[in-house]
Amino acid sequence: MSGGLIDGPSEIAIVGDRFMRAARFVDALTQACGENPIVCRTLELPWPDEPMNHGSVERGTDGLRELQGDPDRIVEHIGEASVFVSHLAPLSRAMLERLPSLQLVAVSRGGPVNIDLVAARDAGVTVVNTPGRNASAVAEFTLGAILAETRNIARGHEALRRGEWRGDLYRADVQRDELSRLVVGVIGYGEIGTRVVRLLRAFGSEVLVADPYRELSDEDRAAGVRAVGLDELLAVSDVVTLHARVTDETRGFMDAQAFARMRAGTVFVNTARGPLVDYAALHDALASGHLGGAMLETFAVEPTPADLPLLSLPNVTLTPHIAGASLTTVRVATERVAEEVRRHLAGEPPANPC
Repeated sequence: MSGGLIDGPSEIAIVGDRFMRAARFVDALTQACGENPIVCRTLELPWPDEPMNHGSVERGTDGLRELQGDPDRIVEHIGEASVFVSHLAPLSRAMLERLPSLQLVAVSRGGPVNIDLVAARDAGVTVVNTPGRNASAVAEFTLGAILAETRNIARGHEALRRGEWRGDLYRADVQRDELSRLVVGVIGYGEIGTRVVRLLRAFGSEVLVADPYRELSDEDRAAGVRAVGLDELLAVSDVVTLHARVTDETRGFMDAQAFARMRAGTVFVNTARGPLVDYAALHDALASGHLGGAMLETFAVEPTPADLPLLSLPNVTLTPHIAGASLTTVRVATERVAEEVRRHLAGEPPANPC
């Protein structure tokens, strides 16, 4: 099941959806593969119009996460194809056992949690992904989130929609300084965090970074960005924005103690992942007035339950996990997938093996 030069058209099974459209994959693959003849078969899932499965309780998905698609239908679609291109479609050990011709799985996302990587390795199937595909989109969205919350943009908008003129939003006791005068703490200095730092520098913010596993770039250090411990960041920041990955170490680490360490009036922004945050503790910190506000893009349970207490708080801005949704994300992901497939067909090593 290893890659190499292949005689005749290579069969590629593609499962896209209404964001990562199958046709976009076909176009990118056709352009990238050039002289390597390919035959593409496509299937399209209804995400995001229908939610993905975050806990993978469905039959045959063996503990995978953030997926959509019936395993039997996916296996039937892949059939004898040697290459499988997926966004959210699952691939479990049980599914792999039924796909002896499969050689390469190209996943158009940063975290291929819908693929059983151990089972793929055991079967000799190479899995590649597209790290950082939406880093620029999420970074831009984060700046918008910070501005929406610190400048009361969403609250003013919602009031006008209700026919209410919120002149009180001009009051000094409800306003904050501009970003050029705020201390912004960035937790996580990966693909997204580094871009957020770069954008904040352009606004003139004082930027602090907490990430025990990464060093600041020379450029950021020269621009005055400081690497600090998490406790110091929480204690002195006017805005705290979260960009860490979910690991055993970080799961739920933004808890009651973390929020208590923040200064009164601090704004908290999460465009990372819901499981990083204890949302009950966040609710209490916001409801008590200790935190000045929050902008939340992701949640522990998605879609959010209608009775989620956070939804009723007046000092929270909410969006339905759309930070990474841009056409640039689609373009970057399809181009990187296509390049991985080209490399496989040409017998070259993968650029981003999982």
